[in-house]
Amino acid sequence: MTPDDLVNHFGLEPIPREGGRFRRTWAGPERADGRPEGTAIIALLTAEPDDYSALHRLPADEVWHFYLGDPLELLLLDPDGGARTAVLGPDLLGGQHVQFTVPAGTWMGGRVAAGGAWTLFGCTMTPGFTYEGYEHGDADRLTARYPAEAARIAGLCRS
Repeated sequence: MTPDDLVNHFGLEPIPREGGRFRRTWAGPERADGRPEGTAIIALLTAEPDDYSALHRLPADEVWHFYLGDPLELLLLDPDGGARTAVLGPDLLGGQHVQFTVPAGTWMGGRVAAGGAWTLFGCTMTPGFTYEGYEHGDADRLTARYPAEAARIAGLCRS
């Protein structure tokens, strides 16, 4: 199985601004505010240099799910100024997660872990994702707030 096989099988398309490829697999009924009750996507990242999930934050919790391939490293920049890394992957006893919840308002960005080739994963949100709720990370502002993570921030931001 190759990334091209997965793109063709699932009909994956580029994720605007954020990076990677995806397909929405579910959207719940529309709420009074116009947002869906919930949404789910399947997504693919490869180890290509410009293929990563750019730093962004959302107004609701987002649950990430590991499906296939190599581990995915998520940089998480907390609203209180803390930073941490979560790794999604198959090595559960080694501290990797098959499911990980990123709290609302947390900056998140990810890429295939060093030495890996590709990762197939999913994300679920409730209330559901809308582009109006997506906030794209700015490298200068994030570096000023999280200076210890400057190198990783630079590698996970795009203009």
